[in-house]
Amino acid sequence: MKQRLSLMILVIALPIVSVCYADTQRGVPVVDQELAFKGEELYNQNCVFCHQADAIGKPGTAPSLINKEFLAIAPVDFFTETIKAGRPGTGMPPFVHLGDKNIEAIVDFLRSHATLPSRIKEVDAQAETKGDPRLGHQWFDEICSTCHGQNGDGYSSGGTGTAIGKKGFLSRVSDGFIRTTIKEGRSNTRMRGFQGPAAMANLSDREIDDIIAYMRTVPSKN
Repeated sequence: MKQRLSLMILVIALPIVSVCYADTQRGVPVVDQELAFKGEELYNQNCVFCHQADAIGKPGTAPSLINKEFLAIAPVDFFTETIKAGRPGTGMPPFVHLGDKNIEAIVDFLRSHATLPSRIKEVDAQAETKGDPRLGHQWFDEICSTCHGQNGDGYSSGGTGTAIGKKGFLSRVSDGFIRTTIKEGRSNTRMRGFQGPAAMANLSDREIDDIIAYMRTVPSKN
């Protein structure tokens, strides 16, 4: 009887082990599912009003939090620090009152939507820009400001893009994060890629670095 029971437990457990192993092999982050379930509840209590029920976001109001390209390159600290401190000068208030454990749960819920292998280390290890901010200013005004507004003020300036010129964003992302996003864009959002023959504009590596250099010089006072 004990042998049959042990065999049954092993058979039941095998699919779970296989799923976890497959996720590890694909490089997709494996999150604490129990914590993620709690995070979904907290998300629905605090975040759904701006980021929508499916966390897909709403242009002009709040960005998507489950975009697959975004989840593949955004470090955990990017989420936790943004939730804690908010984004001054935008519609994102601080939620530090939720406490570290609850914020961790929300982050696990969001990261449970990841479907692509993590590229966080690879992207953050990219070299810092050595671009020319003067040239970047020109490219930014011609291309980026159309959605992100002058100086990257985002929704507050009537744009459909996020506030990429704010200190709350720029202080939490690497040049590699910005570079990768400009090059590749984000599927199913208004952010298209800007490198390659099928891109909105086929910018060179140098031109993209010029834009990043300019962005680093103009974070909003708030």
